[in-house]
Amino acid sequence: MKRGLKVASALILAGTLLFLAQVPRENFGLTILLFSLAFGGMVGTYLLAGEEVNFKRLLLLGILLRGCLFFFEPNWSEDGARFLWDGELLRQGQNPYGLTPTQVQEQQGVGSGLSAHLFQELNSPNYYSVYPPINQAFFWIGAWVAQGSIAQGYFALRGMLLLGEIGVFYLLWSLLARFELPQKQILLYWFNPLVIVEVVGNLHFEGVVLLFLLASLLGLSGQNFGFSGAFWGLAVGMKLLPFLLAPAFFFWKDVRTSSRFWGMALGTLFLAFLPLVYWNSWENFLQSLQLYQGKFEFNASLYYLFRAVGYELADYNTIWYLTKVGMGCTLLGAVWISWKRSKVSLFEIPDVWVQLYLLYFLLQPVVHPWYLLPGLGLSLLTRKWTFILWSFGAIFSYQAYSQNPVQEQPLFLGLEYGLVLLGLYLDYFQKQRTATLGI
Repeated sequence: MKRGLKVASALILAGTLLFLAQVPRENFGLTILLFSLAFGGMVGTYLLAGEEVNFKRLLLLGILLRGCLFFFEPNWSEDGARFLWDGELLRQGQNPYGLTPTQVQEQQGVGSGLSAHLFQELNSPNYYSVYPPINQAFFWIGAWVAQGSIAQGYFALRGMLLLGEIGVFYLLWSLLARFELPQKQILLYWFNPLVIVEVVGNLHFEGVVLLFLLASLLGLSGQNFGFSGAFWGLAVGMKLLPFLLAPAFFFWKDVRTSSRFWGMALGTLFLAFLPLVYWNSWENFLQSLQLYQGKFEFNASLYYLFRAVGYELADYNTIWYLTKVGMGCTLLGAVWISWKRSKVSLFEIPDVWVQLYLLYFLLQPVVHPWYLLPGLGLSLLTRKWTFILWSFGAIFSYQAYSQNPVQEQPLFLGLEYGLVLLGLYLDYFQKQRTATLGI
């Protein structure tokens, strides 16, 4: 009977993901319904699973679930179009940071090999690329496989992301065993609909960032500090956010004096960002980062509260000041947390990293759902629930796209961050965390 229920949960998850991949993000009612069913399928499978789970069976089923999304265009994000655009520039031997897409079209036209359809799909045609060079290498591979076909390009990107997800599965499986945690914890990432939809479905590379961070953690667990430093450098070279972990590495006693760690980390970072120096593109790259930090707002929490205070005091949007103060508080907070927890054991290192990710997201003006995925994966090694609850709550942010123009509603922000507050209470404020949660 129990086996039949597990099969039913898996089938619910697979079926709803198949339909969910085809629902446009503007249809929020159907999106939340199908996502809730898929999340329920994951929870049901997790609750019904015994302490011992089968590696091969879970791996194959997770691949199958991701395969449900392989042949559909991304419906919830236009980022994939920009990935292929940058990759096509690289394939033609051009600098992806040198011109905005609009400038490319004005100077070269659609005959440059970059189709008019791809240009129309871009959500930031007037901005320089903000994706670091290692991420650009994946885009180049996607464009090389595509050879002008957008569908083939998406297929190639998904293939690479799927390989990254398989790597995440293997590393999570190994680390759960090393940390003596129940290996069924892996279900909360591997079967999570937010992970599946945002990585393979919508082509976001946070799954690869998680892969590199888990590899870095695996290096730490084996006292292979050079290996750990190199993979942390690769994570930063994919997305800049993992640089926030630098204080945690610096203050942890086992790494602070390791010349192997810092030598490999700094060497990897130098090579990762060398193309920006070679192309003389630092200025354009930093300009895009500054625009991101000083112009965009989406799905924020504490930032929106501070913004409301700013409106009351100054009668205008104080985003320029708030983002600078927020980033300063994030950096100071990261240093403080890392210093306070500098004497933790190896098994508590993921918890420090998760706290740094939480600090960052709670103060940021932009929190897209896929940003959460590295924190979610790391949290499975901590016995903490905030990111797991947030992986469901994040779907409420898509309500904003159901209106034209995009507009967020306080009700849905409240529902999302209510779950986050519940997770923070359970993880950090409840005096006696009971075992009733299943871990």
